[in-house]
Amino acid sequence: MIQINKEKPVLVTGANGYVASWLVKRLLEEGIHVHAAVRNPQNEAKILHLKAMAVTAPGKISFFKADLLEPDSYTEAMQGCEVVFHTASPFTSNFKDPQKELIDPAVLGTENVLNSVNKVSSVKRVVLTSSCAAIYTDAIDTINAYGGRLTEEVWNTTASLDYQPYSYSKTLAEKKAWDMAGLQSRWNLVTINPSLVLGPALNTQHTTSESINILKMLGGGEMKMGAPKIGIGIVDVRDVAHAHFNAAFLPSAKGRYITSAYETNFLDMAKALLPKYGRHYPLPTRPLPKWVLLIVGPLANKLFSRKFIQNNVNIPWKADNSKIQRELGIDFLPFTKTMEDAFQNLIDEGIIKAK
Repeated sequence: MIQINKEKPVLVTGANGYVASWLVKRLLEEGIHVHAAVRNPQNEAKILHLKAMAVTAPGKISFFKADLLEPDSYTEAMQGCEVVFHTASPFTSNFKDPQKELIDPAVLGTENVLNSVNKVSSVKRVVLTSSCAAIYTDAIDTINAYGGRLTEEVWNTTASLDYQPYSYSKTLAEKKAWDMAGLQSRWNLVTINPSLVLGPALNTQHTTSESINILKMLGGGEMKMGAPKIGIGIVDVRDVAHAHFNAAFLPSAKGRYITSAYETNFLDMAKALLPKYGRHYPLPTRPLPKWVLLIVGPLANKLFSRKFIQNNVNIPWKADNSKIQRELGIDFLPFTKTMEDAFQNLIDEGIIKAK
C-alpha cells in the first residue's frame, strides 16, 4: 500500500476545469499545496476563482503553464509531487475534427503527462479522471453487460471515431494509461470513471461542460414539448471531487471506480426540478415519444442520430457503484440536491432565464 505525504505538493492538470476546480477547493481546504497546471496562467478570468479559494484556505496554490500536446509540458509542475491528478481532457459535442479535437488531446495528453510521471521520481500515485464513457457507449450497452449492469471489469467496445468519438477518446486514453502503468512499478494508477457530472460550477462563465448544455436544453425551452427518456447515470461534481481526493490519499485505493450515484433519464431529471422551478421555467413534463424522435431528432440535433435514439431512448442505464462506496467511502449527495443546485447555479449566472 502506498502512503502519501500531505506535506508534499500535488499536481492538478486542467486545474480550472469543472471537476478540477472542486478538487482544488478540497485540497486547499485540507492545507495542501496545489501545483495548478493550466493552459494560460495569464488568463485571470479562468483562474481568479482558484486564487480566491487560496486566500481563505490553509493550503496554497502555484500556477504552471502546460499544454496537453506538448511533451514535457508538465514536468516542471510535477517536481516534488507525490500525487498527480490528471483531469485535463476535452468534453464537448461541438467539434469538427474528432481526431484533432478529442482523440489527440485525450490520448497524447495522457501519454505526455505519464511520460513526465516516469521522469519525476517523487510521484507515487496518479489519479486519472476517466469516464463511464470508457466503459460503455449507449444505454443498451449497460443492460447488455454481463449481469445486466456495468462493472469496473467492462470496457467500451462499441464507440469509434465515427460513432460517439468522445467515448472512444476516453476509452483510448484510459487504456493508454493502464498500458503505461503496467510497464513500471514505482507509481500506481487509480481511475475515477464518472457518469454525467452535474452540480454547481465554481467558474460557470468560463466552462464548456456538456453537463451545463444538457441543463440548458431542459430548462431553456428546447425540450418544453417533451423530453426523451434517454437512460443515463448522474453524479454530483462535489462527489466526484471527493472521490478523487480519497483515491489519492487512501493507501488501499486501486483500480477503476465507477463514480455514479443515480440511474435516471432526461425526463426524470426535469421532473426533479419541477416542484421548485416548474412555474417559472419551461421544463418538460412528459416524455417525447421515441417514434417522434426517430423522425425529427436527426434533423433537430446532430447528436440524435437514428442509431443513438435506438440505443438510448426508453432504455434504462444500469451500473454497479458498490466498489466506490465500499473502498473509497463515498456517500452520494441526494439526486434532487444535485439537480437543484446545478439549475440554480445557471439561473444565478444568467445562463437560464425565466419564461
